[in-house]
Amino acid sequence: MEPMYYIGLDVHKRKISYCVKDSSGKVFAEGSLPATRLDLDLWMKTLPQPWSAAMEATMFTGWIYDHLKPHAAALKVAHPLMLRAIAAAKKKNDRLDASKICDCLRCDFLPECYMAPTEIRERRRTLRYRNLLVRQMVQMKNKISGLLMEAGVSDPPAWHRSWTDYGPLSRKQTRKPFVFCHHLQRPLSLCSEVTHVRSSH
Repeated sequence: MEPMYYIGLDVHKRKISYCVKDSSGKVFAEGSLPATRLDLDLWMKTLPQPWSAAMEATMFTGWIYDHLKPHAAALKVAHPLMLRAIAAAKKKNDRLDASKICDCLRCDFLPECYMAPTEIRERRRTLRYRNLLVRQMVQMKNKISGLLMEAGVSDPPAWHRSWTDYGPLSRKQTRKPFVFCHHLQRPLSLCSEVTHVRSSH
């Protein structure tokens, strides 16, 4: 049976620090690389086999986890608060953090957290985005209604009632990046018309 190599990853927006150790704790390699898929592919070609890795849960973890998982013997995500409680230290930098994550993985002390399947995470992201769009559209509608009341327009004209011409946003529509811009075209034109109404009163 081939010996396992353990990798600790300290993940950031633009950079990933790593530390590779064998089962005895001897450092095989350490350093940093840009946080891109191409650089990860090139880096994985230099790794000894087999290897397992761990990283702290951050907003950048998802795509890195999905990209590395097919190549790793095991891939784990650590709970941030519990990890800090276990591996707290006065000196802190990316290289040391990667080394501590690696040691926690190697010694089986890693406070692992649940990582939802890719499909579930994609669905959650879509629903969060849809909720954001709905809130922004409601805020826009309320703002236009307030401007109309300030201008003394008691009965909204026909163009104001056409706010819902495009209908509500569906979950499927929120997957398309330009749908929101399409829905905002009418509200934005209403804003300019409201400004004209206010200036004429």
